[in-house]
Amino acid sequence: MNDQQSGSTTSTLFGYAPAPESRSVVDIAPSYGLFIDGEFREAAGGKVFTTRSPADEEVLSEVAYGQADDVDAAVRAARAAFETWSALPGAERAKYLFRIARIIQERSRELAVLETLDNGKPIRETRDADLPLVAAHFFYYAGWADKLSYAGCGPDPRPLGVAAQVVPWNFPLLMLAWKIAPALAAGNTVVLKPAETTPLSALFFADICRQAGLPKGVVNILTGDGATGAALVGHPDVHKVAFTGSTAVGKEIARTVAGTDKRLTLELGGKGANIVFEDAPLDQAVEGIVGGIFFNQGQVCCAGSRLLVQESVHDEVLDALKRRLRTLRVGDPLDKNTDVGAINSAEQLARITELAEAGEAEGAERWSPPCELPERGHWFAPTVFTGVGQAHRIAQEEIFGPVLSVLTFRTPEEAVAKANNTPYGLSAGIWTEKGSRILKLANQLRAGVVWANTFNKFDPTSPFGGYKESGYGREGGRHGLEAYLEHA
Repeated sequence: MNDQQSGSTTSTLFGYAPAPESRSVVDIAPSYGLFIDGEFREAAGGKVFTTRSPADEEVLSEVAYGQADDVDAAVRAARAAFETWSALPGAERAKYLFRIARIIQERSRELAVLETLDNGKPIRETRDADLPLVAAHFFYYAGWADKLSYAGCGPDPRPLGVAAQVVPWNFPLLMLAWKIAPALAAGNTVVLKPAETTPLSALFFADICRQAGLPKGVVNILTGDGATGAALVGHPDVHKVAFTGSTAVGKEIARTVAGTDKRLTLELGGKGANIVFEDAPLDQAVEGIVGGIFFNQGQVCCAGSRLLVQESVHDEVLDALKRRLRTLRVGDPLDKNTDVGAINSAEQLARITELAEAGEAEGAERWSPPCELPERGHWFAPTVFTGVGQAHRIAQEEIFGPVLSVLTFRTPEEAVAKANNTPYGLSAGIWTEKGSRILKLANQLRAGVVWANTFNKFDPTSPFGGYKESGYGREGGRHGLEAYLEHA
């Protein structure tokens, strides 16, 4: 209903009463140990750290801090389990993966609430996007476990051994699934280190592994910080390293692995271009723009953080985009009506704030919709910059927050040149009614993933990865198996 029905030319939005998801569906223990060889144990040094909710800075739990001795114990457990696990027929390994997938589905509400509490993203994202994809990846790779000879890695591919996997805080459980599912399907064993700020869903996954009856040592979870991850990556008995995170850390890992026989895949930062042509379905494009940069508060490596709009529709797109942003609801991530949740940490909020201030200092025009941010926690209003130049920091550096930089172009050639003018090469989006233009530009864009008339759509059957400083290797699809297999 709006005021036009009573003769007014102004419209009002529906009001939404609070619709909080219950925290009682998840039971968070006051402390958690490291998950090594099928059991939880204290860290060898007895050191712990706390994990907090980004929305209100409440301490959620105390978590063990793994160090070198713990890394060694976890790798030894994984190495011992490898002999039996890799010798199982693929169909037997598939049964465990199917069981894990079903338990994830059964516990999806619990896991969604947990992820929202620990990460800060809205419950509707964890519930409707993250958890269905997590289960789908385990189902998908369960199907591959007895078909590895058809994966394109030779007639009798073999697992590599122990996989060291380090995952980020923006999609803690989904990134875990991206890495663990193909590794186990291929016959490898795993030592995984979750991000320091979001360890809880990985620890809950450890319990799921026990619930599924997974043999001891096949999956090990080490909590800690960057030093824990560095010790894991550098361990001599690790055969494969998989990392998702910042480009700076990825480069350090590449230096560590260089000169060894360890296999390495890196999925790093991005500065994705979302390209809107004048013939695009503009209302649909605006929704894609909003989802591309404000989903998960823009804390997405493949976020469409650069909007390239054809000059002839620039004003129309910006007007529609600003109208749409005024309807976004920022606040309690556990509220089912919330569109934009909390920034994951104080450190990340400081990074976003610093780059946004740099955008203003360099002459770009900053705009945010009217937005009342909560007093406690880490928050940043959805922000749009116009008048952005190619050399601006906000056009070149990954902000990893709800900040959109808008640039213009006149011709397809100019759009491609501007889209490729970045050290990254992870994602891009093309909005146009012409299929021939989509196909031509997709081949010209230096991006590992190119979406057509949509953005941020994922499927376990599709490979994902980048070029340049966005890393190398692919996750998802049969391509995701290649990183965990070697030719016989």
